[in-house]
Amino acid sequence: MRLARLAALLLAAVVAAGCGGHTADHRPELVVGSKPGPESTLLAAVYVAALRSYGFAARPDTAADPMAKLDSGAFTVVPAFTGRTLQALQPSASVLSDAQVYRAMIAALPEGVLAGDYTTAAEDKPVLLVTQATAKAWGGRDLSLELSALPKHCDGLAVGAVAGFQAPSVVGSCRLPIPREFPDDAALFAALRSGKLTAAWTTTADPGIPADLVSLADGKPALIRAENVVPLYRRNALSDRQLLAINEVAGVLDTEALADMRRQVAGGADPQAVAGGWLAEHPLGR
Repeated sequence: MRLARLAALLLAAVVAAGCGGHTADHRPELVVGSKPGPESTLLAAVYVAALRSYGFAARPDTAADPMAKLDSGAFTVVPAFTGRTLQALQPSASVLSDAQVYRAMIAALPEGVLAGDYTTAAEDKPVLLVTQATAKAWGGRDLSLELSALPKHCDGLAVGAVAGFQAPSVVGSCRLPIPREFPDDAALFAALRSGKLTAAWTTTADPGIPADLVSLADGKPALIRAENVVPLYRRNALSDRQLLAINEVAGVLDTEALADMRRQVAGGADPQAVAGGWLAEHPLGR
């Protein structure tokens, strides 16, 4: 009888130790937050996929104000763009290059929020499109033209953008007119091709940029504020390996891949499936 009781006690101790060990190894699920739009949810899906590829439980979520959720602790990671974040936190900031914008953004972040590595090759900043004829007239070669050529042709510019687009008002020494608004990309690009516009605003990762139009490439020094992808996260909320997982996105993601994934999502594909497929082709840590 005493042996039976001893065996039962030993069994209970083993079970308790096993349960205790499981609890100690359990990590809370990480929440990667974004705004509800397709472009924002795609970025969240990329960082969810990165964390899952390292074996961490992670899920996406959305909110109208992801930064507030990050500040409150409801979100652990929030993907963002460097320039837009800086503009929201410090509207008077005038820096333009990717490194300067990143440093200024870090300095402006609220206490308790940190920034991971930004994607030097993935951006979504404003870009001006012109027709091939305009590019040639402005001195472009092989259908390429630098944005630095714009100030020489500033007088009389007719510029357009899709309604709601936040267009820069100044490029170098050129003060641009307020853009004419169009309901969508198709109407905007049609107006550009027909000669109603000299140039049209879009962004570098817009998946709908037509192949027959020429993007005015921003050079060095930059004339338009950088907009690089960056993960923001709560201080002390990530382990070293979790931080490594989100930071490694910076070395893999580029503008072409971002535009291609956006194209797939715009076509009806699930953002998490798209992000997972991209990461399978570009595994982290290699």
